[in-house]
Amino acid sequence: MLLWLLALLVLCGFLWNYKRQMKIADITNKYVFITGCDTGFGNLAARTFDKKGFRVIAACLTESGSTALKAETSERLHTVLLDVTDPENVKRTAQWVMRHVGENGLWGLINNAGVLGVLAPTDWLTVDDYREPIEVNLFGLINVTLNMLPLVKKAQGRIINISSIGGRLAFFGGGYTTSKYAVEAFNDSLRLDMKAFGVHVSCIEPGLFQTPMSDPVKTAEKKLAVWKQLSPDIKQQYGEAYLERSLSKLKCTKSFVNPDLSLVVECMDHALTSLFPKTRYVAGKDAKTFWIPLSHMPAVLQDFLLLKQKVELANPKAV
Repeated sequence: MLLWLLALLVLCGFLWNYKRQMKIADITNKYVFITGCDTGFGNLAARTFDKKGFRVIAACLTESGSTALKAETSERLHTVLLDVTDPENVKRTAQWVMRHVGENGLWGLINNAGVLGVLAPTDWLTVDDYREPIEVNLFGLINVTLNMLPLVKKAQGRIINISSIGGRLAFFGGGYTTSKYAVEAFNDSLRLDMKAFGVHVSCIEPGLFQTPMSDPVKTAEKKLAVWKQLSPDIKQQYGEAYLERSLSKLKCTKSFVNPDLSLVVECMDHALTSLFPKTRYVAGKDAKTFWIPLSHMPAVLQDFLLLKQKVELANPKAV
């Protein structure tokens, strides 16, 4: 009986893996709109999907980013300048995309644009420090989705939202993890709402990757700028030694990040081309072996392990 059960489990695993490998038959005239294509995941995704034969519409924030991308891609690829925090810009872009794709609709919408914002203890921050990443990572993503949704429904296509391990574990203060937790909720509610229309919605949760957004030097500079604006009381509570150790730790994280951005783009590719895309994708060794497993553990264990990663206060009672 046990052998039959094991054989059944192996067969189910084989069939499930085979099902995941089944691809859409044709990508001819399938349009994909990607935000945040100046650098990082979005830039690599635009170049990769252009080579595969998709009709890519790459949204860049800057003219220089747009020019550089067009120089590296085929004539199929089009770029548009888009600030996802500007509602009128988003609306105009969606209208342009509608005219461009015509009756084909939009096969893929990849919400990739994002910013890190300031990473610092919560009592160092103001509401404005939270505002920028929430405006870009959450409201920008929602606004782009709402404007493009009719086109994706027409194509019975795919929506891919780039979240983060920070959407599963809030291990530092600031608007980034707050925005990514909310992205996860928006993603899940959208996925349920779109099932009736044949639209697949997926979420990608990358670990720590080597992109311009996560540059440890720039992150440390932002933290130092916030420190300089703190009240004397807060500075005394944390101490100069805490600041120095935390800045040093930020600059040392470079050795722990994933340098291969294609791991994330491969997840995008599967979500775009698989007949049965996953609801969630995890990218990066650190995410698969530590962050995501930790997110399923009891809070007491999460707190213990996460606090080990933080810089300790010399005198936490000095308030």
